[in-house]
Amino acid sequence: METSESIHSRGHENNMLHPLLAKADTVVFGDEQDEVKCSKALVWEEVKKQCWIAGPMVSVNLLQFSLQMISVMVVGHLGELALSSASIATSFASVTGFTLLMGMGCALETLCGQAYGAKQYHLLGIQVQRAIFALFCVSIPVAVVWAYMGNILIAFGQDPSISIEAGKFARWMIPSLFAYAVLQPLVKFLQTQSIVFPMMLCSAITLCFHVPICWALVFKTGLGSQGAALASSISNWVNVALLILYIEISPACKRTWTSFTREALHDIRHFLKLAVPSSLMICLEYWSFEMLILFSGLLPNPKLETSVLSICLNTISLAYMIPFGLSAAVSTRVSNELGAGHSHAARLAVYVVFFMTIMEALMVGCLLFSIRNVWGYAYSNEKEVIDYVASMIPLLAASSILDAIQGTLSGIARGCGWQKIGAYCNLGAYYLVGIPIAVLLAFVLHIGGRGLWLGIICGLCVQAVLLFLVTSCTDWEQQARNARERVYTSALPEVTDDITKDDIKYQP
Repeated sequence: METSESIHSRGHENNMLHPLLAKADTVVFGDEQDEVKCSKALVWEEVKKQCWIAGPMVSVNLLQFSLQMISVMVVGHLGELALSSASIATSFASVTGFTLLMGMGCALETLCGQAYGAKQYHLLGIQVQRAIFALFCVSIPVAVVWAYMGNILIAFGQDPSISIEAGKFARWMIPSLFAYAVLQPLVKFLQTQSIVFPMMLCSAITLCFHVPICWALVFKTGLGSQGAALASSISNWVNVALLILYIEISPACKRTWTSFTREALHDIRHFLKLAVPSSLMICLEYWSFEMLILFSGLLPNPKLETSVLSICLNTISLAYMIPFGLSAAVSTRVSNELGAGHSHAARLAVYVVFFMTIMEALMVGCLLFSIRNVWGYAYSNEKEVIDYVASMIPLLAASSILDAIQGTLSGIARGCGWQKIGAYCNLGAYYLVGIPIAVLLAFVLHIGGRGLWLGIICGLCVQAVLLFLVTSCTDWEQQARNARERVYTSALPEVTDDITKDDIKYQP
């Protein structure tokens, strides 16, 4: 077995490059016609690879997001109290639980993605089992918080009747929390191998199951709004079962899925070193947007401000669906190529996704601006709300462009393992710049909801600039070395001993 130092030093002398990378090198010194032809072939190949991942991942995110949305929509037919309590409960659950677990699961985009690129296939199954164990442990205290959600909301000054109903709703959602602790690692496990269409199919089947079961539990069993929470829990476990079934029987996962082993319980610290900053990176951004809704309730005419800010938040979340797919795609491509030691390919993936993101962001921004006078009708018939939304759309268009850019850059950061850097960037961007400016504009300069959103735009801008500077100053050959070092540091002896010398060559 060679040491990492010998691997690194020998990699620079190695001429057996990946076929596409060999073309990239000949492009620089070759005939001009060959240069153009090879460049186009390389770029087009990378575009196809990223679109193959991004498209289904957009669908997966939309379908999984629709589970909670449908549950709240069904509960809305029970009355205002049921709708209010379900909305508060799902928002509280997202802030304290689902976002936390999703962020921790994103550590696997680095660990599994780079291990797959390095052909350390057995490590993927071990890392996923390790992540499931860690997320399950984190879910236990979160479940206790959810069990007392009603008392917590009352302590924060919320309406007692709404809080009590929200607490009941949350208790029925606790099984969904543990399902999510399994679901997120499984999604990342498949995503980092570019196995995305089965995930889309499983999510679609789950949604088709969820609609009738939610209706039946809400209206036919006497459970009322709690039936919708139970339906979400059942549906999430159905999704988990479908993914496990696919992983167990699919030949595509034969090399990467290992039977359950005690080794997964060892070195949990290695996973947490990435999972904690990864979770902070996701949560710090998400929480800043949720704070806008809380601040809007302190403005004059809070009913109008809260309604419009909620519409804006829903709109920007919808606009983010495509950048989410691109973010997942570039994270997978960068982590795979860095793990394989292909620094040129990782750099190319960054260039390609950045170009696609700019094009997509401009088109979405222009679309939002073009429908600014009619978009409000999708949420309300009141002229005051419609006019306010129309005045906010230019700000939404600008924020959608910045959000797309930072989302893609965040995907690059996860692919490289920069979660700690990303967490610091988000902390500074939103909590040292964005939120203070939002408070200043809204409450000191009395700009209202527009001031709150302008503050968050400032945060997005700072976040995008910081992540862009980090990405543009990156030494990709060094990142490839770091990735290989990370993979082989976490590799088990019995796994690494079976890897050939050709598998562990560093290829700049």
